[in-house]
Amino acid sequence: RGNNNMRAKKRISRIAYHTVVLAVGFVMIYPLLWMVMSSFKESSTIFHTAGQLLPTQPTLENYANGWKGFSHTTFATFFKNTFFVAAMGTVGSIVSSLLVAYGLSRLRFRLRGLLFALVLLTMMLPGQILMIPQYLWYNQLGWINTYSPLIAEFYFATQGFFVYLLMNFMDGIPKDLDEAAKIDGCSYYSIFSRIILPLSTPAIATVAIFSFMNRWNDYMGPLLYLKRTEKYTISLALKLFCDQTSSSDYGALFAMSTLSLVPIFLIFAFMQKYLTEGVATSGIKG
Repeated sequence: RGNNNMRAKKRISRIAYHTVVLAVGFVMIYPLLWMVMSSFKESSTIFHTAGQLLPTQPTLENYANGWKGFSHTTFATFFKNTFFVAAMGTVGSIVSSLLVAYGLSRLRFRLRGLLFALVLLTMMLPGQILMIPQYLWYNQLGWINTYSPLIAEFYFATQGFFVYLLMNFMDGIPKDLDEAAKIDGCSYYSIFSRIILPLSTPAIATVAIFSFMNRWNDYMGPLLYLKRTEKYTISLALKLFCDQTSSSDYGALFAMSTLSLVPIFLIFAFMQKYLTEGVATSGIKG
Protein backbone atom coordinates (compact mmCIF):
# COMPACT_ATOMS: atom_id res chain seq x y z
CA ARG A 1 0.00 0.00 0.00
CA GLY A 2 2.88 2.38 0.83
CA ASN A 3 4.40 1.89 -2.64
CA ASN A 4 1.04 2.53 -4.29
CA ASN A 5 0.60 5.77 -2.33
CA MET A 6 4.11 6.85 -3.31
CA ARG A 7 3.42 6.16 -7.00
CA ALA A 8 0.12 8.02 -6.79
CA LYS A 9 1.82 11.06 -5.23
CA LYS A 10 4.54 11.05 -7.90
CA ARG A 11 1.92 10.78 -10.63
CA ILE A 12 -0.10 13.66 -9.18
CA SER A 13 3.01 15.85 -8.76
CA ARG A 14 4.08 15.05 -12.33
CA ILE A 15 0.64 15.93 -13.69
CA ALA A 16 0.59 19.16 -11.65
CA TYR A 17 4.08 20.08 -12.87
CA HIS A 18 3.28 19.58 -16.54
CA THR A 19 -0.03 21.41 -16.15
CA VAL A 20 1.70 24.46 -14.67
CA VAL A 21 4.43 24.38 -17.33
CA LEU A 22 1.88 24.14 -20.16
CA ALA A 23 -0.17 26.97 -18.67
CA VAL A 24 2.85 29.25 -18.29
CA GLY A 25 4.06 28.32 -21.78
CA PHE A 26 0.65 29.13 -23.27
CA VAL A 27 0.57 32.51 -21.54
CA MET A 28 4.02 33.34 -22.88
CA ILE A 29 3.25 32.26 -26.44
CA TYR A 30 -0.30 33.67 -26.55
CA PRO A 31 0.71 37.11 -27.99
CA LEU A 32 2.50 35.34 -30.85
CA LEU A 33 -0.46 33.07 -31.49
CA TRP A 34 -2.79 36.07 -31.42
CA MET A 35 -0.66 37.88 -34.00
CA VAL A 36 -0.54 34.86 -36.31
CA MET A 37 -4.28 34.26 -36.04
CA SER A 38 -5.05 37.96 -36.48
CA SER A 39 -3.13 37.94 -39.76
CA PHE A 40 -5.96 35.77 -41.15
CA LYS A 41 -8.73 38.14 -40.01
CA GLU A 42 -10.10 41.10 -41.91
CA SER A 43 -8.10 44.15 -40.93
CA SER A 44 -11.19 46.07 -39.82
CA THR A 45 -12.28 43.33 -37.41
CA ILE A 46 -8.98 42.53 -35.68
CA PHE A 47 -9.44 44.72 -32.61
CA HIS A 48 -13.21 44.23 -32.50
CA THR A 49 -12.60 40.50 -31.96
CA ALA A 50 -9.42 40.86 -29.87
CA GLY A 51 -10.68 38.37 -27.29
CA GLN A 52 -11.33 35.75 -29.95
CA LEU A 53 -8.20 33.84 -30.97
CA LEU A 54 -9.42 31.90 -34.02
CA PRO A 55 -10.76 33.86 -37.04
CA THR A 56 -14.41 33.19 -37.93
CA GLN A 57 -13.83 33.81 -41.65
CA PRO A 58 -10.14 33.23 -42.47
CA THR A 59 -8.73 35.27 -45.34
CA LEU A 60 -5.37 35.64 -47.11
CA GLU A 61 -6.10 39.21 -48.17
CA ASN A 62 -3.72 40.63 -45.57
CA TYR A 63 -0.83 38.61 -46.99
CA ALA A 64 -1.61 39.77 -50.53
CA ASN A 65 -1.89 43.42 -49.49
CA GLY A 66 1.21 43.29 -47.32
CA TRP A 67 3.34 41.61 -49.98
CA LYS A 68 2.65 44.52 -52.36
CA GLY A 69 4.86 46.70 -50.17
CA PHE A 70 5.26 50.44 -50.62
CA SER A 71 6.36 52.86 -53.34
CA HIS A 72 6.49 50.13 -56.00
CA THR A 73 8.77 48.08 -53.73
CA THR A 74 7.40 44.67 -52.81
CA PHE A 75 8.14 42.89 -49.58
CA ALA A 76 10.29 40.43 -51.53
CA THR A 77 12.81 43.27 -51.85
CA PHE A 78 12.74 43.89 -48.11
CA PHE A 79 13.33 40.19 -47.45
CA LYS A 80 16.23 40.17 -49.92
CA ASN A 81 17.77 43.26 -48.31
CA THR A 82 17.45 41.80 -44.82
CA PHE A 83 18.91 38.46 -45.83
CA PHE A 84 21.89 40.18 -47.48
CA VAL A 85 22.64 42.30 -44.41
CA ALA A 86 22.14 39.39 -42.00
CA ALA A 87 24.23 36.95 -44.04
CA MET A 88 27.14 39.34 -44.62
CA GLY A 89 27.14 40.49 -41.00
CA THR A 90 27.07 36.88 -39.80
CA VAL A 91 30.04 35.93 -41.98
CA GLY A 92 31.99 38.89 -40.64
CA SER A 93 31.16 38.04 -37.03
CA ILE A 94 32.20 34.41 -37.43
CA VAL A 95 35.48 35.07 -39.25
CA SER A 96 36.69 37.96 -37.09
CA SER A 97 35.57 36.42 -33.79
CA LEU A 98 37.24 33.11 -34.65
CA LEU A 99 40.59 34.74 -35.41
CA VAL A 100 40.57 36.89 -32.27
CA ALA A 101 39.40 34.01 -30.06
CA TYR A 102 42.11 31.70 -31.46
CA GLY A 103 44.80 34.30 -30.81
CA LEU A 104 43.68 34.90 -27.24
CA SER A 105 43.21 31.20 -26.52
CA ARG A 106 46.34 29.67 -28.05
CA LEU A 107 48.96 32.42 -28.38
CA ARG A 108 50.94 33.99 -25.54
CA PHE A 109 52.08 37.57 -26.11
CA ARG A 110 52.44 40.88 -24.33
CA LEU A 111 49.29 42.77 -23.44
CA ARG A 112 47.22 39.62 -24.00
CA GLY A 113 45.45 40.14 -20.66
CA LEU A 114 44.76 43.78 -21.46
CA LEU A 115 43.32 42.93 -24.88
CA PHE A 116 41.10 40.26 -23.36
CA ALA A 117 39.90 42.76 -20.74
CA LEU A 118 39.07 45.23 -23.52
CA VAL A 119 37.08 42.53 -25.31
CA LEU A 120 35.07 41.94 -22.13
CA LEU A 121 34.57 45.69 -21.68
CA THR A 122 32.90 45.92 -25.08
CA MET A 123 30.19 43.62 -23.71
CA MET A 124 29.40 46.21 -21.02
CA LEU A 125 29.39 49.25 -23.31
CA PRO A 126 25.84 50.40 -24.24
CA GLY A 127 25.35 50.73 -27.97
CA GLN A 128 23.63 54.10 -27.53
CA ILE A 129 26.94 55.66 -26.51
CA LEU A 130 28.46 54.88 -29.92
CA MET A 131 25.53 55.97 -32.09
CA ILE A 132 26.52 59.61 -32.64
CA PRO A 133 30.30 59.02 -33.11
CA GLN A 134 29.62 56.14 -35.50
CA TYR A 135 27.08 58.14 -37.50
CA LEU A 136 29.50 61.06 -37.88
CA TRP A 137 32.26 58.69 -38.92
CA TYR A 138 30.14 56.83 -41.48
CA ASN A 139 28.82 60.14 -42.79
CA GLN A 140 32.39 61.30 -43.44
CA LEU A 141 33.04 58.06 -45.32
CA GLY A 142 29.93 58.61 -47.46
CA TRP A 143 28.31 55.40 -46.24
CA ILE A 144 24.91 56.85 -45.33
CA ASN A 145 22.07 55.15 -47.23
CA THR A 146 24.29 52.12 -47.90
CA TYR A 147 24.57 48.76 -46.18
CA SER A 148 28.23 49.30 -45.25
CA PRO A 149 27.51 50.69 -41.74
CA LEU A 150 25.31 47.66 -41.03
CA ILE A 151 28.00 45.18 -42.10
CA ALA A 152 31.54 46.59 -41.88
CA GLU A 153 31.88 46.78 -38.09
CA PHE A 154 31.28 43.04 -37.66
CA TYR A 155 34.46 42.25 -39.61
CA PHE A 156 36.49 43.70 -36.73
CA ALA A 157 35.32 41.40 -33.89
CA THR A 158 33.25 44.13 -32.24
CA GLN A 159 30.95 41.64 -30.49
CA GLY A 160 32.79 40.61 -27.36
CA PHE A 161 30.28 37.93 -26.41
CA PHE A 162 31.08 35.90 -29.52
CA VAL A 163 34.82 36.22 -28.93
CA TYR A 164 34.38 35.12 -25.33
CA LEU A 165 32.14 32.19 -26.30
CA LEU A 166 34.56 30.90 -28.93
CA MET A 167 37.60 31.47 -26.72
CA ASN A 168 35.99 29.56 -23.86
CA PHE A 169 35.20 26.70 -26.23
CA MET A 170 38.75 26.61 -27.62
CA ASP A 171 40.20 26.61 -24.10
CA GLY A 172 38.43 23.29 -23.56
CA ILE A 173 40.17 21.66 -26.55
CA PRO A 174 43.27 19.79 -25.26
CA LYS A 175 46.51 21.58 -26.06
CA ASP A 176 48.12 18.16 -26.56
CA LEU A 177 46.55 18.19 -30.02
CA ASP A 178 48.42 21.42 -30.81
CA GLU A 179 51.72 19.95 -29.59
CA ALA A 180 51.26 16.81 -31.66
CA ALA A 181 50.47 18.91 -34.73
CA LYS A 182 53.59 21.04 -34.18
CA ILE A 183 55.73 17.92 -34.04
CA ASP A 184 54.26 16.94 -37.42
CA GLY A 185 55.32 20.32 -38.77
CA CYS A 186 52.03 22.21 -38.65
CA SER A 187 52.09 25.99 -38.30
CA TYR A 188 49.65 28.02 -36.21
CA TYR A 189 47.54 28.53 -39.33
CA SER A 190 47.44 24.79 -40.04
CA ILE A 191 46.53 24.01 -36.42
CA PHE A 192 43.72 26.54 -36.65
CA SER A 193 42.32 25.24 -39.94
CA ARG A 194 42.82 21.49 -39.37
CA ILE A 195 42.22 21.07 -35.63
CA ILE A 196 40.60 24.06 -33.92
CA LEU A 197 38.14 24.93 -36.66
CA PRO A 198 36.58 21.44 -37.11
CA LEU A 199 36.33 20.86 -33.35
CA SER A 200 34.71 24.26 -32.78
CA THR A 201 31.74 23.56 -35.06
CA PRO A 202 29.08 23.68 -32.27
CA ALA A 203 30.37 27.04 -31.01
CA ILE A 204 30.59 28.42 -34.56
CA ALA A 205 26.99 27.34 -35.20
CA THR A 206 25.92 29.09 -31.99
CA VAL A 207 27.64 32.30 -33.07
CA ALA A 208 26.05 32.03 -36.52
CA ILE A 209 22.55 31.61 -35.08
CA PHE A 210 22.78 34.50 -32.62
CA SER A 211 24.50 36.79 -35.10
CA PHE A 212 21.96 36.08 -37.85
CA MET A 213 19.07 36.66 -35.46
CA ASN A 214 20.55 39.95 -34.23
CA ARG A 215 21.08 41.23 -37.75
CA TRP A 216 17.67 39.98 -38.94
CA ASN A 217 15.85 41.75 -36.10
CA ASP A 218 18.00 44.89 -36.05
CA TYR A 219 15.88 48.04 -36.16
CA MET A 220 18.03 50.90 -34.90
CA GLY A 221 20.83 50.42 -37.44
CA PRO A 222 18.62 50.56 -40.55
CA LEU A 223 16.66 53.44 -38.98
CA LEU A 224 19.84 55.50 -38.65
CA TYR A 225 21.56 54.76 -41.95
CA LEU A 226 18.93 53.84 -44.56
CA LYS A 227 16.94 56.65 -46.17
CA ARG A 228 15.43 55.18 -49.35
CA THR A 229 12.49 52.79 -49.21
CA GLU A 230 13.96 50.30 -51.69
CA LYS A 231 16.90 49.75 -49.32
CA TYR A 232 14.80 49.14 -46.21
CA THR A 233 15.09 45.94 -44.21
CA ILE A 234 12.04 44.09 -42.87
CA SER A 235 12.14 45.63 -39.41
CA LEU A 236 12.11 49.11 -40.89
CA ALA A 237 9.53 48.32 -43.57
CA LEU A 238 7.03 46.97 -41.03
CA LYS A 239 6.63 50.35 -39.37
CA LEU A 240 5.36 51.78 -42.67
CA PHE A 241 2.07 49.93 -42.10
CA CYS A 242 1.42 52.17 -39.09
CA ASP A 243 0.45 55.67 -40.16
CA GLN A 244 -0.37 58.17 -37.40
CA THR A 245 -2.01 60.59 -39.83
CA SER A 246 -4.42 58.07 -41.38
CA SER A 247 -5.66 54.52 -40.90
CA SER A 248 -3.11 51.80 -40.24
CA ASP A 249 -3.25 48.42 -41.97
CA TYR A 250 -2.72 46.15 -38.98
CA GLY A 251 -3.80 43.05 -40.89
CA ALA A 252 -0.99 43.47 -43.42
CA LEU A 253 1.39 44.34 -40.57
CA PHE A 254 0.60 41.11 -38.72
CA ALA A 255 0.80 39.10 -41.94
CA MET A 256 4.28 40.37 -42.86
CA SER A 257 5.42 40.07 -39.24
CA THR A 258 4.37 36.42 -39.32
CA LEU A 259 6.33 35.81 -42.52
CA SER A 260 9.38 37.54 -41.06
CA LEU A 261 9.42 34.99 -38.22
CA VAL A 262 9.59 32.00 -40.55
CA PRO A 263 13.39 32.11 -41.16
CA ILE A 264 14.06 32.34 -37.41
CA PHE A 265 11.85 29.33 -36.69
CA LEU A 266 13.54 27.34 -39.45
CA ILE A 267 16.98 28.15 -38.05
CA PHE A 268 15.98 26.95 -34.59
CA ALA A 269 14.30 23.85 -36.00
CA PHE A 270 17.31 22.68 -38.01
CA MET A 271 20.18 23.96 -35.83
CA GLN A 272 18.82 23.41 -32.33
CA LYS A 273 21.29 20.57 -31.70
CA TYR A 274 24.32 22.74 -32.51
CA LEU A 275 22.94 25.60 -30.46
CA THR A 276 22.55 23.38 -27.39
CA GLU A 277 26.03 21.88 -27.79
CA GLY A 278 27.67 25.25 -28.32
CA VAL A 279 26.15 26.80 -25.21
CA ALA A 280 26.28 23.78 -22.89
CA THR A 281 29.79 22.51 -23.68
CA SER A 282 33.19 24.12 -23.56
CA GLY A 283 35.24 21.92 -25.85
CA ILE A 284 36.60 18.39 -25.56
CA LYS A 285 37.64 17.39 -22.10
CA GLY A 286 41.05 15.76 -22.03
